[in-house]
Amino acid sequence: MPDVKFTPLPTPTENSLPLRRADFATLTEALDYAALGETGANFYSGRGKLAAVLPYRTLRLQALKLARRLVSLNLKRGARVAVVAETNSDFLRLFFACQYVGLVPVALPASLNLGGHEAYVSRLRSLLRGCGASVAIASSHFLPLLRESALDIRLNFIGTPSALDELTEKEIDLQPSSPTEIAYLQYTSGSTSFPRGVVITQETVLNNLVGVANHGIDIQSHDRCFSWLPFYHDLGLVGCMLMSVATQRSIDYLDTRDFAMRPRRWLELLSITRATISASPPFGYELCSRRIRPEDVAQYDLSAWRFAGIGAEPIHTELTDRFAKLLAPAGFDPRAFVPCYGMAESSVAISFSPLNQGVIVDWVDADYLAKHLRVNPPNAQTSRVTGFVRCGAPLPGHEVSIRDDHENVLPDLHVGRIKVRGPSVMSGYFKKPEQTRKVLSTDGWLDTGDLGYLVEGSIVVTGRHKDMIIINGCNIWPQDIEHIVVKEPELRSMDVSAFCVPGPDDADVAVVVVQCNLTDAQESRLLTHRLHRKIYEELGINCLIELVPKHTLPRTSSGKLTRSAARDDYLRRLEIKDIAVDLQERQQANHSQPPAMMLVSG
Repeated sequence: MPDVKFTPLPTPTENSLPLRRADFATLTEALDYAALGETGANFYSGRGKLAAVLPYRTLRLQALKLARRLVSLNLKRGARVAVVAETNSDFLRLFFACQYVGLVPVALPASLNLGGHEAYVSRLRSLLRGCGASVAIASSHFLPLLRESALDIRLNFIGTPSALDELTEKEIDLQPSSPTEIAYLQYTSGSTSFPRGVVITQETVLNNLVGVANHGIDIQSHDRCFSWLPFYHDLGLVGCMLMSVATQRSIDYLDTRDFAMRPRRWLELLSITRATISASPPFGYELCSRRIRPEDVAQYDLSAWRFAGIGAEPIHTELTDRFAKLLAPAGFDPRAFVPCYGMAESSVAISFSPLNQGVIVDWVDADYLAKHLRVNPPNAQTSRVTGFVRCGAPLPGHEVSIRDDHENVLPDLHVGRIKVRGPSVMSGYFKKPEQTRKVLSTDGWLDTGDLGYLVEGSIVVTGRHKDMIIINGCNIWPQDIEHIVVKEPELRSMDVSAFCVPGPDDADVAVVVVQCNLTDAQESRLLTHRLHRKIYEELGINCLIELVPKHTLPRTSSGKLTRSAARDDYLRRLEIKDIAVDLQERQQANHSQPPAMMLVSG
């Protein structure tokens, strides 16, 4: 008889289990309950074909088996198990195996787009050291890189998931992690040299998931999830993977790299699976808007997509408007957009805008804001207007306070440091007491590092405190500069980074680094002059503009541009004294008009 190939069927959307919205004491309790039903995780290939199906029932059995194999390594309770987190079933079973035996999983980035081979190996090495890993696991594809990063690190085990499967199972009664024990370490996408591992306990993450399921998304029994976000990002790990398990929802996965290569695959699979819940940082929606042709929209059906979460980066209404207009013929409802605010230090979520309202924007007098850090609505005399998206009220049980630099509480519509307190906030950074004290007060207030204000109970984020550019006493948001630049048709939001460096007399000088493919000197000069003129016309500031080749700007492990690293790279390319002298000479030579400053790096 000829071989018969069976095509796997995805796990169903509906479930025989009564819906529970994350009301569990631990993650193992959540999986134990989900395993009683029929739902689970489904993994799609880059071609859009269903490649693997993992019902929660099967996930639980495999995780228990793997937990008993981990016991054979004689690890101490709370030992860290580092896993290169590719989008496949191995990560899920490794993650939950750790939960069943009191170990702490640590998701490592599965991306070489972090500066190349050496930078990636260095990143892995710093993470392995930072978490004090006892076990390190990667697929055969990433294992050579993992081994290279661990050359001088003592580990109890390093290998592939299949090698781990060959260990002997210990027939003992397992002791899962208790509510107060660490559920996982989430490394923030910051400094490579000094990584910060966010400590999240079982009760901390489940408190957050309860808020997300009940108040952020309002999970229903007919909901189905879809994600292309990486497991090493808090939105992918907590907001998608753990949220789906804790609410017994089926979830469909597409690898992050496959999404980046073919953004349309996200929309194709949303149409096929009829998923109702899917979230993305703004750049995901931008990729779709740029890559999808209007004539192809008719093939999609996005009418089931009721929760289109958007966050993790500044949100521009031009982007959401463009996406909604493009996909309207496919049934996308702009009211499905739900701006949200959160970070790994608060598990994942802090606030959600109201459901079924879409993007709500505060339009403000930009010049008044820059001078006074207070919000004023535009009027007839307003020369410049900017918009900020409301991210909704904090989750129940959580507090948000806006403070000035002296810790005074500010009233509504006054911009200051955003601080949050509540049961979802981390207990600290792993083995980093000094860094913990810098951001977490003794009475539980977390300094988010963000600036923003409150209005009608809603959080509005205006930018990062460390990124603020101050010129002639005015506060310039770097994203305002970047937004002006990316209006050029040949540029994308991921092609621009704005920051400041000290210039003459230690005054801030704005620098804009722009990635582009231009090689002709005349075209480069024209682009630079055009950008300089537009920035000056809208913001009234002079700036240095540097054109660099594509893929020059540094990104975090979650794919976001990092201004601090871009600034460091820039200063490595140019001596700061040369910048100051150049700026001074140009300003002296051009009294009648703002100087167009250009630097081109090859």
